[in-house]
Amino acid sequence: EFSNLHPFSPANQSAGYKLLIDQLSKWLIEVTGYDAVSLQPNAGSQGEFAGLLAIRNYLDSKGEHHRNICLIPSSAHGTNAASAVMAGMKVVVIACDDLGNVSLEDLKEKIASHSNELAALMVTYPSTHGVFEEAISEICALIHESGGQVYVDGANLNALVGLAKPGKFGADVSHLNLHKTFAIPHGGGGPGMGPICVNDKLAPYLPGHVRSENNTEHHAVSAAEFGSASILLISYAYIKMLGAEGVRKATEYAILNANYMRARLEKYYKILYAGSNGTCAHEFIVDLRPFKQSCGIEAEDVAKRLIDYGFH
Repeated sequence: EFSNLHPFSPANQSAGYKLLIDQLSKWLIEVTGYDAVSLQPNAGSQGEFAGLLAIRNYLDSKGEHHRNICLIPSSAHGTNAASAVMAGMKVVVIACDDLGNVSLEDLKEKIASHSNELAALMVTYPSTHGVFEEAISEICALIHESGGQVYVDGANLNALVGLAKPGKFGADVSHLNLHKTFAIPHGGGGPGMGPICVNDKLAPYLPGHVRSENNTEHHAVSAAEFGSASILLISYAYIKMLGAEGVRKATEYAILNANYMRARLEKYYKILYAGSNGTCAHEFIVDLRPFKQSCGIEAEDVAKRLIDYGFH
């Protein structure tokens, strides 16, 4: 009955869906520490685009049309730069230090160079390098002091849920990969869900829709108001069954398992990055370049081997 309901069914025929969507929205807001959410984006990349459009519309409403620089660390997902360009921004890359963190020195230099044009910073926390940016609150404060907004990419939220809230450590907007962190199957071309959570400042600029009660002046990013709504049931059930303690434990196990794997493998492989205490976040990077130099083995060869034989 959920999967067969048309996205544009009359509201009085979809009251159950509305109840589910409202409850899930409240949970996602609680988990992230933000003030509002849109479930419209169908993917993480689409969520990035929607979040940057919210920043763009917010800045435009203040008459700051000239702010068009988006700072992005070199450790970011490739979609970050693409989304920024699609939102009409120019990308300036921030270097990372030897430990994989955003270089505060380079960040400050780039802010000084572009302070009048700075629109946003897109930063993934924890980073794709598999480390928590220990200066994340300072980074957010530096951007805000220069009139920019902070987009925290929520692709790695499985290392945060129940432990830290982006909306509380200084971020203005994040997308969540429900098709990853919240149990919807990931990969294979979809369907996905990449809702965005925002603070009260950006809430009026969430993507609108012809079915929405408000925000209709803002462009929709998906054909349906709530994206691929039928798969929201999976995330709803996941959170409902686990509860607050369960989702926090899932996060703790994700970090624990990653560090177990890291400890097992660092005896035989070079691990590129670690936090100040020698641990990783939810993932880590194995450096396979020495194998390429010594015997011509590529990272792709190792990936295929793991697919065929697994890890023993």
